[in-house]
Amino acid sequence: MGWLPLIAFSRSVGVPVTATLSRSTFTGLRCKECGQPYEAGARHVCEDVCFGPLEVVYDYEAIKSRVSRATIEAGPTSIWRYRDFLPIEGEPIDVGTGFTPLLKAYRLARRLGLTNLYIKNDGVNMPTLSFKDRVVSVALTRARELGFTTVSCASTGNLANSTAAIAAHAGLDCCVFIPSDLELGKVLGTLIYNPTLMAVKGNYDQVNRLCSEVANTYGWGFVNINLRPYYSEGSKTLGYEVIEQLGWQLPDHIVAPLASGSLFTKIRKGFDEFIKVGLVDEKPVRFSGAQAEGCAPIAQAFAEGRDFITPVKPHTIAKSIAIGNPADGPYAIDIANRTGGSIAAVNDAEIIEGIKLLAETEGVFTETAGGTTIAVLKKLVEQGRIDPGETTVAYITGNGLKTTEAVADAIGAPYTIEARLDSFQAAWARAQGHHIAS
Repeated sequence: MGWLPLIAFSRSVGVPVTATLSRSTFTGLRCKECGQPYEAGARHVCEDVCFGPLEVVYDYEAIKSRVSRATIEAGPTSIWRYRDFLPIEGEPIDVGTGFTPLLKAYRLARRLGLTNLYIKNDGVNMPTLSFKDRVVSVALTRARELGFTTVSCASTGNLANSTAAIAAHAGLDCCVFIPSDLELGKVLGTLIYNPTLMAVKGNYDQVNRLCSEVANTYGWGFVNINLRPYYSEGSKTLGYEVIEQLGWQLPDHIVAPLASGSLFTKIRKGFDEFIKVGLVDEKPVRFSGAQAEGCAPIAQAFAEGRDFITPVKPHTIAKSIAIGNPADGPYAIDIANRTGGSIAAVNDAEIIEGIKLLAETEGVFTETAGGTTIAVLKKLVEQGRIDPGETTVAYITGNGLKTTEAVADAIGAPYTIEARLDSFQAAWARAQGHHIAS
């Protein structure tokens, strides 16, 4: 498309921002509900018509003329190998995010009675060990292009980690907001990057409401508020990578955690975009979602056959997915229904067992969101909702080192021994007896 001038207006900062359009393939924003078009500024709702959510619009013919399997494979081993599908204009903020392992889960598959199970492990993502590094890399690149110098977010932990880390790398001022009862690992995992961290006395939905007021008052770039259309596009890369890592094929079934529902919808969008531009052959893919019973508004609506969400007050150890009023919940329900998938919930004890099951079979230590996904995967298999021969991908979105409190009382303790052989032998006999009993 060459080098063209782009004028984008940011209502949050109140001034036009001039940028250089080099490889951009996005043409603006559009309301998901009524279709009203908008310029590609810092806005996230349809202010002129229906207050529906905005999404990024792309020129797919331009993308199709530029990309091929070969050009993607020749790109960097990060999300930016897919930059033509992402809403940025110039150089990205690249901290090595993405292209995380897709593991063939042989032992877990045998335990569950499956034959073709994969784990997409974003618990080793860079730089902060969660899938949020993807969305933040895109959002902060776009924030910088729109002229923001201070960035922020409302977070249940992982997003705060990512925003603080990538802002530090990019030299942006950062102030992030979290509920005051988060796990210590996530608090420390934010503070180490030296942002301003606000711990709010309230749940995530209360934090989010406060952040909307701050965004309107201070004109900052909030990655999941006024920058949300760009931010959410980063999740598509989890769809792209799975296709590429499966040898340019779609899976048959995916299972992913549901918080706001955005991740779920964007994985689907990623699949659809690769089909649209001819990178992968089309076939049906079933989408199933996982929630914790202590915060399961999407699962409840799905079970009751509703297409609307009734907000709930969260009470679960799975704090990273504890959003009581999920913005994209109705879209997630629609995808599950249209693809023949399911949405289920599991209790906290099952979540802990899911964490332990993945660790002891595949050597992957996941946080509570991943434990929820594995527990729901197990439940769906038991209910006959996953065909044993399907190519199934379970998405693990964060690292267990962030939520050690969740399993601290459920994994036993080391054998403390003297530095003598007989002491070891006695302890070894006890350990062997314990393993036989369990």
